[in-house]
Amino acid sequence: MDAGFIIILVLILAVGNDTVCEGAGSGGHPAFFVFGDSLVDIGNNNYLATSARADSPPYGVDYPTHCPTGRFSNGLNIPDLISEEMGWEPNLPYLSPDLTGKKLLIGANFASAGVGILNDTGIQFVNIIRVPQQLDYFQQYQERVKALIGEAAMKKLIKEALVLFTLGGNDFVNNYYLLPSTARSRQFGLKAYIPFLISEYKKILKRLYELGVSKVLVTGTGPLGCVPAELATRSRAGECATDLQLASSLFNPQLAQMLDALNKDLSTKAFIGANTNIMHLEFITNPKAYGFTTSKMACCGQGPYNGMGLCTPLSSLCPNRDEYVFWDAFHPSEKANRLIVKQILKGSNTYMHPMNLSSLMSLDSNPIT
Repeated sequence: MDAGFIIILVLILAVGNDTVCEGAGSGGHPAFFVFGDSLVDIGNNNYLATSARADSPPYGVDYPTHCPTGRFSNGLNIPDLISEEMGWEPNLPYLSPDLTGKKLLIGANFASAGVGILNDTGIQFVNIIRVPQQLDYFQQYQERVKALIGEAAMKKLIKEALVLFTLGGNDFVNNYYLLPSTARSRQFGLKAYIPFLISEYKKILKRLYELGVSKVLVTGTGPLGCVPAELATRSRAGECATDLQLASSLFNPQLAQMLDALNKDLSTKAFIGANTNIMHLEFITNPKAYGFTTSKMACCGQGPYNGMGLCTPLSSLCPNRDEYVFWDAFHPSEKANRLIVKQILKGSNTYMHPMNLSSLMSLDSNPIT
């Protein structure tokens, strides 16, 4: 079985329990909006006819309900943990029928597993919410909130809100490196592909800014070559895949430079970046220092490093998820996500650029003049 086919399979999950946990109405805190891929999807794909789903066990084994929710995690993911750390009520997937009335004022999650910066990323998953559609839904959301509280109050809610944007990983693992030769890898060498991705991402973020937001956290890619799926298909002795690691090491600094340029172009401090590659590499290179027993083996899966095939009830499942950096072949465990969120909130310039999330949230929402 070739590596590209295995990568596709990891995210193909059987349709199962479609449990989605509710929010509880407006909590008197800033709204929170989330855009991106499977790292931050909290269940939108449950409502779509797509293979990119996480709505069957053992996903959600450590979630408060112990049920799968559509999160690609054993429990909570990064948006959940940001809300928890900030003392906010968790938001709901935008496609959830429960997202009505005062629950809209909490915010919404528009993320969809499988998507990338580019619209041709994740085409194998067919029916996913690509980024232009996520932003269209955000416009639709604003109209719904305007009907609820009026235009002036809606604009204030959007301006004071926090936005999380997580994209990029799929543009490598489910596009550029999906097969030994792909349309994008034939079109671009790696060092040309990354600036192309960054330029397309800048267009996305400019459109988002034009929709009225003023606080945006943008996360980079993790150490793509070190995930169990890549170890299973590309590694001989547990070493990280050098080509994907190079991609991560080039993408993250260029993303930070783009955010600086965007802030300057728009005369704002709206955009900050999280170098999740560095954050996650620390767990991978020294797992015991963070309380993990392994950074190579996924908790749930099969084959070498539990990195092949599906995470299903028939998979090998570790008894203690907190000992594992990776939950499945691609996604961090809840514990790893907790450590990442702590760095996002209070980390130094090594991890956060030009400031951490706590500093961003303390800024006045008015743009620089």
